[in-house]
Amino acid sequence: MSEQTIAAPIDDPQELERGFTRYQSVLIALLAFTQFTIILDFIIMSPLGAILMPALNITAAQFGVAVSAYAFSAGLAGILAAGFADRFDRKRLLLFFYAGFTLGTLLCALAPNYHVLLMGRIVTGLFGGVIGSVVLAIVTDLFALHLRGRVMGFVQTAFAASQVLGIPAGLFLANHWNWHIAFFAIVGLSIAAMVVIAFMMQPVDAHLRLKPDHNPFHHLIATIGQPRYTLAFLVTTLLATGGFMLMPFGSAFTVHNLGIDIVHLPTIYLVTGLFTIAIGPLVGRASDAFGKYPTFVFGSAVSVTMVLIYTHLGQVSLTTAIVVNVLMFVGIFSRMIPSQALMSAIPDPSQRGSFSAISASVQQLSGGLGSVFAAAIIAENADGSLLHFERIGYVVVTTSIISVIAMYFVQRSVAKRAGRRVV
Repeated sequence: MSEQTIAAPIDDPQELERGFTRYQSVLIALLAFTQFTIILDFIIMSPLGAILMPALNITAAQFGVAVSAYAFSAGLAGILAAGFADRFDRKRLLLFFYAGFTLGTLLCALAPNYHVLLMGRIVTGLFGGVIGSVVLAIVTDLFALHLRGRVMGFVQTAFAASQVLGIPAGLFLANHWNWHIAFFAIVGLSIAAMVVIAFMMQPVDAHLRLKPDHNPFHHLIATIGQPRYTLAFLVTTLLATGGFMLMPFGSAFTVHNLGIDIVHLPTIYLVTGLFTIAIGPLVGRASDAFGKYPTFVFGSAVSVTMVLIYTHLGQVSLTTAIVVNVLMFVGIFSRMIPSQALMSAIPDPSQRGSFSAISASVQQLSGGLGSVFAAAIIAENADGSLLHFERIGYVVVTTSIISVIAMYFVQRSVAKRAGRRVV
């Protein structure tokens, strides 16, 4: 049985001549912008830390709790939403969670003290953590598998755009006015996106004709209990754990271990982000043209090589640091985009929403635990340099190798259902 989209089976040779309609192009841009606001809200907390802590008179530990509160509440929300994810029009579901996310961000913007900020981060995580899974379900419903690599490539550029455009703009607003303005700006962008979604996006409700289980608990258990989904959740766990182990300590490692002056950090983020924006769509096209799994293997090989190089670097020039970061992100995106496109083909149409919600929950919780695990491995010298950072690299490499093996069996299952040799 071949995997179904709203338009046609993935084997249909007549489908859109492997291109996008005007509406689909607008929809891709809209979903990418939605992801941009969600990711920006999540990652802007880190660079705002130096402003937030003295402004609210909070400790580094309290700030860490505020940052992690988003991830853990998002993980909980994914599980809670999974039972309902396939019972509603996905457009309405997206608007509902987007509205909750916007209200949570508004609460952060208005926060007069730490406790209100913490409450805002929890609310934002509860709603924002589900939006990514709704976006993935929409992409899976509306685009055939042979087009999803390109779609994911464009949508994932939101991560790079948030680094290149969002973080510098947020810091500029915070430095020239105050940190509240940065969150107000995200609220404004989110309201604009909701208006466009409400008036331009068509309903995404074809899955409702498949008569999903109306008992949310039964629907959740049915999704979790699917044996062929278990391996996909394992791959998600491995990918998230590895990624979140490196990211939180990247800035400190670059400054204190690589010897790059802190004033040059924005340059590294800017150049890496610009390259990633250009690379994302190319990786998406490659995964559609050459296969999701072969592209994933290529990305894993590049990631393993560059992680080993990166975590063993000593004092280097700014140019070397930029080149290593760019190549490492090429590998990361060459894994992320095809893996999402491939795993979107796993769930049955009636379980796409719940599968995506559970995957998002697993990703958030695994990422949070990965950060905690990494913090337990490394130590800090008196001069601020990090010890045992290479050990994190070894763990990331190990998870990458295991994920390649696990992903092989995932793609074999998808290929068998689609009647193909390689997907």
